[in-house]
Amino acid sequence: MRRGFMPSRDSERSCIPPTIWHRSLAAASLKVHGIKPASRYWLQLEGSLTKALQLCCQHSFHVEVVREGFLRPTREEALTLNIPQRQLAWIREVRLCGDGEPWVLARTIIPRTTLDGKGRRLRHLGRMPLGAYLFSHRQWRRGPFETGLCQARNASQPDVARRSCFNSPEGSLLVGEYFLPTLLAAHPLGRT
Repeated sequence: MRRGFMPSRDSERSCIPPTIWHRSLAAASLKVHGIKPASRYWLQLEGSLTKALQLCCQHSFHVEVVREGFLRPTREEALTLNIPQRQLAWIREVRLCGDGEPWVLARTIIPRTTLDGKGRRLRHLGRMPLGAYLFSHRQWRRGPFETGLCQARNASQPDVARRSCFNSPEGSLLVGEYFLPTLLAAHPLGRT
């Protein structure tokens, strides 16, 4: 099933390219002739992407916060999270960098209700990877992956992405991970 991208005013300043989301890698593969093996590897990777990226590093891994704050999610993101379309959410965009190079862009949408109680920690991650937080708190469960086909504006932007909802008793959040060409060229099949 195809789900479109509808930008809000806030998303226009995003470093994330417009993306068409599909329920599975198989569904996305029907729309584009041959998703590259390097992309397939990263799109299907189970577990923590952060840990997998750290294993690829020869020297260092770090998170660069591009922007975060209360912003309006896209219409499509609001529908996915089942929140009112005009409701502000905590949006965090980061670059996951290995050995000084940006490898992945990540966009997280956290509804206000998720930020109550224990969830308020999610607003104060700073340079800590979100994955490190989610995978160290067992109450968070990841839903199925969707595959995104990005409408890249230039060769340095991602062509593919994946996203999934995480759910816990505190609420839910949506994590999108956009794989940059630098990662796919340097580590086409993970750790090398």
